[in-house]
Order: sequence, then structure tokens, then C-alpha cells
Amino acid sequence: MLETIIPEKEQERAILVGLITQENNEEKVYEYLDELAFLAETAGAIPLKKFTQRLEFPNPKTFVGSGKLIEISDFIKNNDIELVIFDDELSPSQLKNIEKELMCKILDRTNLILDIFAKRARTSHAKTQVELAQYQYLLPRLTRMWTHLERQKGGIGMRGPGETEIETDRRIIRDNIAKLKLQLLKIDKQKTVQRKNRGKLIRVALVGYTNAGKSTLMNILSKSDVFAENKLFATLDTTVRKIVVGNLPFLLTDTVGFIRKLPHNLVESFKSTLDEVRESDILLHVVDISHPGFEDQINVVNNTLVEIGVKDKPTYIIFNKIDAYKYIKKDDDDLTPITKENYSLEDLKSLWLSKNNEKSFFISAKNKINIDDLKERLYEYVKKVHITRFPYNDFLY
Repeated sequence: MLETIIPEKEQERAILVGLITQENNEEKVYEYLDELAFLAETAGAIPLKKFTQRLEFPNPKTFVGSGKLIEISDFIKNNDIELVIFDDELSPSQLKNIEKELMCKILDRTNLILDIFAKRARTSHAKTQVELAQYQYLLPRLTRMWTHLERQKGGIGMRGPGETEIETDRRIIRDNIAKLKLQLLKIDKQKTVQRKNRGKLIRVALVGYTNAGKSTLMNILSKSDVFAENKLFATLDTTVRKIVVGNLPFLLTDTVGFIRKLPHNLVESFKSTLDEVRESDILLHVVDISHPGFEDQINVVNNTLVEIGVKDKPTYIIFNKIDAYKYIKKDDDDLTPITKENYSLEDLKSLWLSKNNEKSFFISAKNKINIDDLKERLYEYVKKVHITRFPYNDFLY
């Protein structure tokens, strides 16, 4: 559980709720709630406590059981809680019933992520994509939203649609969705023209779980100043830089980070942004090796890539943050089996280099460890693709 913290006035006090099921054991649920806490902090809230319950499946009316709901309600009343965040997407009826019982603002994981995206969006492209996803999320929940829109006072989960003007019917929402889709089509055409105008340069794209260190690596390789900080979804807009390693120029792209349970509507909205990934020649999959669940994060990224139509593309895994990697060293006389927690960095290097056919690198972008080795290998990979595609281009020789 999280320690109780005295929050600043402008920050909302929040509690987190998750379910332990046959699919997700207790260890995994608490890992998910840790990530949900990070999401809440990124949005500007202070998570004070985690509530979990063991159920075969979510309660169709209130997600958790009636007893757990009473326990949560008592904690809210006694600790001046303003916000309750559930780690799964809630149905419209669940949202309505839970809000009625707890008498405070209720968000699910999807709404929280949408709020962070709304807060982080800078360009008109990103703002349009987020607004479309917000409206698509809002449409089936319109009845519930209508009961309290007039008394909304902003805060987490209340950015974007509905904040400046109260809509009056579903037709207006659908019209807005159609309008935003047309705007994205126009932007997509402009982006397509931009990509065609970039000439015969090999394209390399950075992909990975959010907060894995893609933007930091981008800054080092491109000697640029892409926004990077220790928060989720620090980068939403795709950034493309021309890089020269040795005598070889190529394009390097930094993309939005992925996350487990990424809202489907958001994936759909951002597919145009991820065209840079689909049209790239090489993927650099950046992984935070210091995270205890980095293997699950690798699977999330791989599954998301398949979802957006990217597969069978040359991919190299870059294990970042080796300076922060920690493990539990076993005593020589300890005869218990070795677990992942006991793997040293050298153990992991041997494992992944053999598993991934030497396509793995271990670096620290923050401390610039092994960056020169990465550049040398990257040069070889880009050169190989360039020679294959442009066999008569002799500028390399």
C-alpha cells in the first residue's frame, strides 16, 4: 500500500481499485496498480491507498462486491477523498452505480489515460486524435455524464469535450466525431506527402513501453532536445530527426510510448501517428531493464505493433537503464532454484543475446553507457538495408 501523503491544494486525493482474478494473480494486480499510481501522479493526483478484492469476475453492477464498496466508501468519508480510479474500463452502468454509492468522482483506467493524453497533446494533430478518442469514449456514457456536467469544476478526467459547452444530444457528439475523422484524414494526407518528400533515406523508428527512455536516447543520437522526463507519455507527437553516423545519413523517429490496456479508441486514433513506425525500415525496441516486469512490457509492445499492422520488420532490442538494474544475489550455499529476481545483468545479457540472435544491446541512455557501441552496430544495420535497397548508390564507398 502507498504511504499517506499530505497533498498540495491543487492536487486531488485519490484511491486505486483493482481485482484479483484467475487471469491476474495478486502479484500482477499490484504491479498493475503501481503503474496506475504512476498514471495518477502523471495526471496530477496523489494516490493514497490501493484497494483489491479477489473475485472470479467483476461485479456487473459495481465492479467490486457490496462489502468492498462499503469499505471504500468509509475510507472516502474519513479521508476526504475526491477521486476513485479503477484499473479496468468500467461499463456505463457500473460508472453510474459506483458514483451513486461513493458520491465522488469516478474514473477508470481508460478515462485516466485519455486525460493524460489531453494534458500532454501539443500539436493540432495530437489534440485532434485525443479529442476523437474522448468523444468515442463519451458517447455510450452520455446519460451518466448528463447528470453532473453542470456542476463539473474541472480536474482529472474532465479535460476536453464537455468542459467548455454542455452538449445536448447524441447527434452533436456523432457530428463532432465525423468532423474530427475528416480533419485527421486531411492531416494524414499532409503527413504522407511529408514522408514522400524525405527522399531516399533509410528510416529507423524508436518504439517501446512508455517511460522506457526513447526520448532520452533520441536526444543522444540526434543531438537534439526532444522533451523527456520521468513521467508516462512524456512524448505524444512523433518527432523525426536526420541522423548521421559515420558517413551514413538516415531518419530517426521517436513515437508515443505503449502501455498495457491502452484504450482501443486511442490506438485507432493514433494509427496515423504510428504510420512512421509502419513505414520504417528498422525498429529499435527500447526496454527499461530496471523494471521488474520488463518482459511483460516487451509482450505489450509486440502485441500493439501487431495490432497496428507492423510485423516481420527488422527489430533490435535495446535494454536501457542498465545503471538502475538491481537483483538479489544468491549465496553460494543457497540451493533453491534461481529465479528472475536472482539474474545478474550478465545472466540477462547471455540469455537475450542467445535468444535474440545477437540483436540485443545493453545501454544507459542517461549515463551514455555503451552508446558508441550502439552507434557502430546501428551504422552496420542501416548500411546493410541501404545497400540492399540502393545497390547502385556509391556515396557510401
